[in-house]
Amino acid sequence: MGWIESLQKAIDYIENHLTEEVDIEQAARAANTSVFHFQRIFTVLTDIPVGEYIRRRRLTLAAHELLSSNVKVIDLACKYGYDTPEAFTKAFRRQHGIAPSEARTSGGTLVTYNRLTIQVNLKGAEPMKVKIVEQGAFQAVGIKRELSMDESGILGGVSELWDEVNSDGTCDRIAALINGPVRGILGICASDPTKEPGRMEYWVAAAHDGPVPEGLLSLKVPASRWAVFEVLGPMPDAMRQKWKQIYSEWFPSSGYTQAGAIELEVYPEGDVSKPDYYSEIWIPVK
Repeated sequence: MGWIESLQKAIDYIENHLTEEVDIEQAARAANTSVFHFQRIFTVLTDIPVGEYIRRRRLTLAAHELLSSNVKVIDLACKYGYDTPEAFTKAFRRQHGIAPSEARTSGGTLVTYNRLTIQVNLKGAEPMKVKIVEQGAFQAVGIKRELSMDESGILGGVSELWDEVNSDGTCDRIAALINGPVRGILGICASDPTKEPGRMEYWVAAAHDGPVPEGLLSLKVPASRWAVFEVLGPMPDAMRQKWKQIYSEWFPSSGYTQAGAIELEVYPEGDVSKPDYYSEIWIPVK
């Protein structure tokens, strides 16, 4: 089964269980990948976490039932996983802009989200510069933030961390530690197998050979074969677009698969707002 077919099977599993508890681990198994990678890929390709997609689709189906039948609001709330009619009404209003009772009586405009179908571009219209490198294990030193991959705030959480380290001098302190094999400030996405599935760590760190300074933490980045992608353009848009291109073009057609629970964004010294700013994405592959 191909990469994209596996991912579509995971989405089909979610769609078939919208009126039940959706088991993200089962969805990841359908995609033939880990929970970490499934949720990462889904968010990169769709710009929303899996949990947000599930919420939107449930409220879309609930709105359709509300307008096409005489079902009671309390029954809809139960069917689509809400503990109380009040919780359902609050979520319904947040998505559709009106309460369920108003939608039924006035037939107002509703915000609906269609079933997701993953499509990929295998034409390679935009060239990608990538090299495969072998890199031994090294120590990364910096700060981390633990985020839930099942919340819409994950992207905001990463942005908030970067704003924090850039404003309080932490980023400059980390940059002064760079003496390891990967040159630049590192944005590290990491899955901790000892933590519950669906959570990730995001680090702002440096490859550092030496003691860990007070107030900072260390992470061992294991020896790996890495696919290293060139990213050219201003942040954060160029980085986000390259992640999409990697997952929608390169992985489906390259024959490689992900081989680890750590991914790196590498930000060398320079003006990140310039159109020719150079950065990199490192992904362990096999």
